[in-house]
Amino acid sequence: AVILIAGLQGSGKTTFSGKLASLLKSKKGRQVLLVAGDVYRPAAIDQLKVLGGQIGVEVYTEEGNRNPVEIAENGIKYARQKNYNVVIVDTAGRLAVDEAMMQEITAIKAAVKPSETLFVVDAMTGQDAVNTAREFNERLDFDGVVLTKLDGDTRGGAAISIRSVVNKPLKFISSGEKMDALQVFHPERMADRILGMGDVVSLVERAQEQFDEEEARKLKKKLVKNQFDFNDFISQIQQIKKMGNLKDLASMLPGMGKMLKNVDIPDDVFKQTEAIISSMTPAEREHPESINARRQPPDEAVRRHAQDDEGRGRRRHEDAQDAGRNDAAIGYILQDFIAKRLSFREPFCSYVKPGEECYFSENVLPLSLVS
Repeated sequence: AVILIAGLQGSGKTTFSGKLASLLKSKKGRQVLLVAGDVYRPAAIDQLKVLGGQIGVEVYTEEGNRNPVEIAENGIKYARQKNYNVVIVDTAGRLAVDEAMMQEITAIKAAVKPSETLFVVDAMTGQDAVNTAREFNERLDFDGVVLTKLDGDTRGGAAISIRSVVNKPLKFISSGEKMDALQVFHPERMADRILGMGDVVSLVERAQEQFDEEEARKLKKKLVKNQFDFNDFISQIQQIKKMGNLKDLASMLPGMGKMLKNVDIPDDVFKQTEAIISSMTPAEREHPESINARRQPPDEAVRRHAQDDEGRGRRRHEDAQDAGRNDAAIGYILQDFIAKRLSFREPFCSYVKPGEECYFSENVLPLSLVS
């Protein structure tokens, strides 16, 4: 199968090509070849090489050849020799009023005879994207539309107009620069997004992709036995980070998109927490109660939890210094950790059979540790 990517300059074609290759390789098990056909934009070929390296997909290039039609044809021949079953041809951006460039993309399509031609549209262009889509469709007769940069303030209202005007389906929506930030288009979810009702279904799907069912069972057992520690805590943080930008995730909840419109949530929002937990010894991560919050020598009860040579007698301010933070930051992390542990008490204890002991208690960690 040959997939031809077309669109305006700066619409995100090269990034989308990498995302599509990643999707086909990881979820469909296809052998994918990327063909660098943008010979005009500086570093376009280098960008595709970098993306290909990130996802483990080969990129076909012809350094010095300025004929994109020849490059596309030779790329397909190379794919047949190497037994690739999907070829994605990335092309240069062009304006619909640039006749020479429009003739070039038409010639590329005629030469490679793609099984699918996708038109990439920047969602931030608004209703002007409709006019552009109409012009390209008259020349290329593309098979579907891709809406990119939906992680911005736009809600994607142009999607409805494009579908109506060119009578071609929207196939993918892209949000963010990460290679896994590509979703199959679902009209009912886009309608909810436009109306500010969020997209809970997509949020659940993202969570299912990142969270392993077997690991979830193990975590449940640890929670019931009150064994949830900082190792589990940081593991959960890392899984949330894999799901994507935190603001993007929060905007999928009903009503949150409007509330967060002018709120800046940095990508490194968890960095301080991760740094503090990473500065702890293995014994401290397994036994948070061994961290002395009042800078006093730990008592004998705490010592029994810190038999490890590295963890014996470690004080909270030492962790703070290791992480480049102050003592109050450690207190905040401990308080947050206590809240997380206690939040699991009620739902899990409700499943305990009559006569059995629930492991959760209010004294999961002494409150003096965070005072």
